[in-house]
Amino acid sequence: QVQPVESGGGLVQAGDSLTLSCAASGRTFRGYFMGWFRQAPGKEREFVAAIYWRGDSTAYADSVKGRFTISRDNAKNTVYLQMKSLKPEDTAVYYCATGGAGTRGPYDYWGQGTQVTVSS
Repeated sequence: QVQPVESGGGLVQAGDSLTLSCAASGRTFRGYFMGWFRQAPGKEREFVAAIYWRGDSTAYADSVKGRFTISRDNAKNTVYLQMKSLKPEDTAVYYCATGGAGTRGPYDYWGQGTQVTVSS
Protein backbone atom coordinates (compact mmCIF):
# COMPACT_ATOMS: atom_id res chain seq x y z
CA GLN A 1 0.00 0.00 0.00
CA VAL A 2 1.50 3.28 -1.10
CA GLN A 3 -1.00 5.68 0.43
CA PRO A 4 0.03 6.68 3.95
CA VAL A 5 -2.35 6.00 6.82
CA GLU A 6 -2.78 8.46 9.66
CA SER A 7 -3.98 7.69 13.17
CA GLY A 8 -4.16 9.31 16.58
CA GLY A 9 -6.62 12.13 16.05
CA GLY A 10 -9.34 12.92 18.54
CA LEU A 11 -11.10 15.43 20.73
CA VAL A 12 -8.98 17.16 23.38
CA GLN A 13 -9.13 20.27 25.51
CA ALA A 14 -7.02 23.36 25.06
CA GLY A 15 -3.59 22.85 26.60
CA ASP A 16 -3.65 19.08 26.11
CA SER A 17 -1.23 17.02 24.07
CA LEU A 18 -1.83 14.57 21.24
CA THR A 19 0.45 12.50 19.03
CA LEU A 20 -0.41 11.63 15.44
CA SER A 21 1.16 8.71 13.60
CA CYS A 22 1.56 8.09 9.90
CA ALA A 23 2.45 4.67 8.54
CA ALA A 24 3.96 4.80 5.07
CA SER A 25 5.21 2.52 2.36
CA GLY A 26 8.94 1.92 2.47
CA ARG A 27 9.46 3.02 -1.11
CA THR A 28 8.01 6.46 -0.35
CA PHE A 29 10.07 6.80 2.79
CA ARG A 30 13.77 6.43 2.07
CA GLY A 31 15.27 9.43 0.37
CA TYR A 32 12.20 11.62 0.68
CA PHE A 33 10.61 14.20 2.90
CA MET A 34 7.50 13.34 4.86
CA GLY A 35 5.17 16.08 5.92
CA TRP A 36 2.10 16.98 7.91
CA PHE A 37 -0.49 19.41 6.62
CA ARG A 38 -3.83 20.48 8.02
CA GLN A 39 -7.06 21.94 6.77
CA ALA A 40 -9.53 23.74 8.98
CA PRO A 41 -13.17 24.22 7.97
CA GLY A 42 -13.48 26.93 5.37
CA LYS A 43 -9.73 27.33 5.00
CA GLU A 44 -7.12 26.11 2.59
CA ARG A 45 -4.80 23.28 3.45
CA GLU A 46 -1.64 24.55 5.13
CA PHE A 47 1.80 23.20 5.87
CA VAL A 48 2.47 22.14 9.45
CA ALA A 49 5.80 20.29 9.59
CA ALA A 50 8.17 18.12 7.55
CA ILE A 51 11.17 15.90 8.10
CA TYR A 52 13.76 14.37 5.80
CA TRP A 53 14.18 10.59 5.81
CA ARG A 54 17.50 10.80 7.64
CA GLY A 55 15.84 12.98 10.26
CA ASP A 56 18.53 15.62 10.00
CA SER A 57 16.31 18.26 8.44
CA THR A 58 13.01 19.48 9.81
CA ALA A 59 10.75 22.43 9.15
CA TYR A 60 7.76 23.87 10.98
CA ALA A 61 5.08 26.43 10.34
CA ASP A 62 5.51 29.49 12.54
CA SER A 63 2.15 28.82 14.15
CA VAL A 64 3.31 25.49 15.61
CA LYS A 65 6.98 26.13 16.35
CA GLY A 66 7.87 25.27 19.90
CA ARG A 67 4.64 23.30 20.38
CA PHE A 68 4.78 20.57 17.73
CA THR A 69 7.59 18.11 17.11
CA ILE A 70 7.93 15.90 14.04
CA SER A 71 9.95 12.71 14.21
CA ARG A 72 10.30 9.48 12.29
CA ASP A 73 11.13 5.83 12.87
CA ASN A 74 12.67 4.49 9.71
CA ALA A 75 12.57 0.91 10.96
CA LYS A 76 8.79 1.20 11.14
CA ASN A 77 8.34 3.54 8.15
CA THR A 78 6.38 5.77 10.48
CA VAL A 79 6.32 9.50 11.08
CA TYR A 80 4.96 11.10 14.22
CA LEU A 81 3.65 14.55 15.03
CA GLN A 82 3.75 15.29 18.73
CA MET A 83 1.47 18.20 19.52
CA LYS A 84 1.61 20.01 22.86
CA SER A 85 -0.19 23.04 24.28
CA LEU A 86 -2.96 22.57 21.77
CA LYS A 87 -5.16 25.54 20.96
CA PRO A 88 -8.68 25.69 19.51
CA GLU A 89 -7.16 27.13 16.33
CA ASP A 90 -5.27 23.85 15.87
CA THR A 91 -8.61 22.19 15.11
CA ALA A 92 -8.40 20.71 11.63
CA VAL A 93 -8.11 17.56 9.60
CA TYR A 94 -4.45 16.59 9.64
CA TYR A 95 -2.98 14.94 6.57
CA CYS A 96 0.23 13.00 6.20
CA ALA A 97 2.13 13.31 2.94
CA THR A 98 4.98 11.16 1.68
CA GLY A 99 7.39 11.05 -1.20
CA GLY A 100 8.19 14.71 -0.81
CA ALA A 101 10.81 16.47 -2.91
CA GLY A 102 11.17 19.24 -0.33
CA THR A 103 9.79 20.31 3.01
CA ARG A 104 6.71 21.91 1.47
CA GLY A 105 6.47 19.55 -1.47
CA PRO A 106 5.50 18.57 -3.89
CA TYR A 107 4.41 15.32 -2.28
CA ASP A 108 3.41 12.25 -4.23
CA TYR A 109 1.07 10.54 -1.79
CA TRP A 110 -1.48 11.78 0.71
CA GLY A 111 -3.37 10.08 3.48
CA GLN A 112 -7.09 10.43 4.04
CA GLY A 113 -6.62 12.56 7.12
CA THR A 114 -7.37 12.35 10.81
CA GLN A 115 -9.56 14.84 12.67
CA VAL A 116 -8.12 16.82 15.56
CA THR A 117 -10.60 18.89 17.55
CA VAL A 118 -9.45 21.17 20.37
CA SER A 119 -12.15 22.53 22.63
CA SER A 120 -11.73 25.73 24.60
